[in-house]
Amino acid sequence: MGSGKTAAFAQQALRLAYTNCGCLGLIGAATYRMLADVTRRAFLELCEANQIPHHFEKAANTVRLHEPGAEIIFRSLDQPERLVGTNLAWFGCDELTYSKEDAWRRLEARLREPRARELCGFAVWTPKGFDWVYNRFVGPERVAGYQAIFARPGENKWLPADFYDRLKASYDERFYRQEVLGEYLPQFAGQVYYTFDRKDSLRPLEFDPALPLCWALDFNIDPMCSVLAQVKDVTTREEALMGRRVTEIHVIDELVLPDCRTDQACRALWERIEGARLCERGLTSIQVYGDASGAARRTSSLKSDWQIVKEFLRRETPLRASFRIPPANPPVRERVTEVCSALRSADGRRRLLIDPRCKELTADLEQVAWRRDAAGNAVGEIAKTDPRRTHVSDALGYLVWRERSSQAGPRGDVII
Repeated sequence: MGSGKTAAFAQQALRLAYTNCGCLGLIGAATYRMLADVTRRAFLELCEANQIPHHFEKAANTVRLHEPGAEIIFRSLDQPERLVGTNLAWFGCDELTYSKEDAWRRLEARLREPRARELCGFAVWTPKGFDWVYNRFVGPERVAGYQAIFARPGENKWLPADFYDRLKASYDERFYRQEVLGEYLPQFAGQVYYTFDRKDSLRPLEFDPALPLCWALDFNIDPMCSVLAQVKDVTTREEALMGRRVTEIHVIDELVLPDCRTDQACRALWERIEGARLCERGLTSIQVYGDASGAARRTSSLKSDWQIVKEFLRRETPLRASFRIPPANPPVRERVTEVCSALRSADGRRRLLIDPRCKELTADLEQVAWRRDAAGNAVGEIAKTDPRRTHVSDALGYLVWRERSSQAGPRGDVII
């Protein structure tokens, strides 16, 4: 990350276009959005910066370079079956690890332009475990004629001076080593929340009346799980001057309710609040997080789960409620990465602390593992073999992702 992969990619594409005068080349990316926002933009900006005569045809998604008489087509790789037809002199794939192997195979089969001076397929990527890209380009049984060049952090001198320090503070150690250092690691091996440690992550926590109460839910019926937490701003003056906001998430309690409907979970929440006399201690507002599918799902009535929650808080409590529910749940890997980073970032800081009374959450963080297939290979899914596990950590994950992820802004929240 930050090594200049996309810039190097654009330079290589331009070199091959001039080397193979009068021939057709292809630039691809994993999705059309990535192609339009990043890859194609980088190539066209390179042409503009170097005053290279060219014409971009938006409707056809092609560019013609006048000096070498070469044409380049831009294509997304998410539907490999469409990558058939014309002979190519060269092709390049941006962020290859996000694409299917079939897309690469189909493009490789099109490297058959008889006029080409240098038939070549190339790509740039960030490691994503020991996948097909690793096997083809890097591993001990890599394909003949394939090779990889590794970039190191710090080689790109155009980055801000604190670029890698900021990433080290935001990512957990494994994710940092993979995304920033470019190391190949077993991505889905063993414990999911591997940065959790009882000694450092568990700490007696008190309710802070100066902060709102956060309630995060996972809408599973048996058990229905939620956590109570508070988000504390711990930004230093130096971090504020750099435009950074740093928070700590304190999980002060959990609700794990067997065979429970949504309205019963709401009642249990209010009983817990009343039992702890939180309103008498200054609680006036509550922020609600959780499973986006609750906007359509119904566990107990004709109303959606979120409608039930909203009506209960408005009718039965004096609390001002705000809802921070995304329109769709984040990918599991993104949510897990945020939780692991909060438990312990690559620079050793812990920004997610849990009260020891949260016994089921503690069990989840220690026991939830990645699923393995019939051959024993780890896959990118969480194992669901134990019906008690995963639900309370899922609830926590929705809150952590919403508070920490740059992709989870308030404008994307669902209006309940």
